[in-house]
Formats: sequence, C-alpha cells, structure tokens
Amino acid sequence: MSTSKVTYLGDLRTQCEHLRSGNTYITDAPLDNNGKGEAFSPTDTVATGLANCMLTVMGIKARDLGVVLDGSTAVVTKIMAANPRRIAEIEIEMSLPSNVSNKHQKILENTGNTCPVHHSLHPDIQKRIHFNWDSF
Repeated sequence: MSTSKVTYLGDLRTQCEHLRSGNTYITDAPLDNNGKGEAFSPTDTVATGLANCMLTVMGIKARDLGVVLDGSTAVVTKIMAANPRRIAEIEIEMSLPSNVSNKHQKILENTGNTCPVHHSLHPDIQKRIHFNWDSF
C-alpha cells in the first residue's frame, strides 16, 4: 500500500495526503528559494521528521520503562548549504521532564539517537541534539 500522495497546487505549493488516514498538510518553497514561506518547506519536513521520529521512539521506550514523557518538546533549527543546495545541519533542543532517572535518561537518549530517520539521513548532515532533562 502506498504511503502518501503529493499534489502540486501551483505557485511552488504542494498538498501532501497521508493515504491511510486522509490527513493533509501543505508545503511552500521557502522565502530564500523563490517561495512564500507560508508553510513548511520540503526540507523543513525532513528536519522536523527527525524530531518527530526521535520523540516517537523515545515515547515507545518510555512507555516500556514506565516513564511519562507527555509534554516533552523539540525545537528544530535547520541550516542549509549551497552548491548543492541541501540540509547541512539540524539542531534539536529537546525539553524533557526532570523526574526521569539518569539511567532512564541515557536509555531514552540512545533510543532517540538511533531512530530510523536519524539512520536514514545522509551522514554529511550534522545533527546537534541537546537533551534538556530539567525542563519541567
């Protein structure tokens, strides 16, 4: 079964549909690449996908450990390079609960750092990930 359908709407905008659920989102080209920047750019979705994946697999592991990560956040910064135009660096600042033991923190950090998206990104993309365990 196919995963998604992307439709070009014109004016550098796409609509992306998750075929199983019907959920949709749009992308726009960024301001620095002839776009309006009114939505996620395609490269924004890649960088954000790393944080999505990390928090998801950490949530699975946390559930197995009896740890609650609800309310955790990840702020993503994407840095582009030129020639060729590509993602050069992704920085993620995670805010996580303070009541997690050091042992479980290390397990959860390793889980996040070994998520499928992390392994799928080109090794030239620098990934700077900061786990802030005293956020709430």
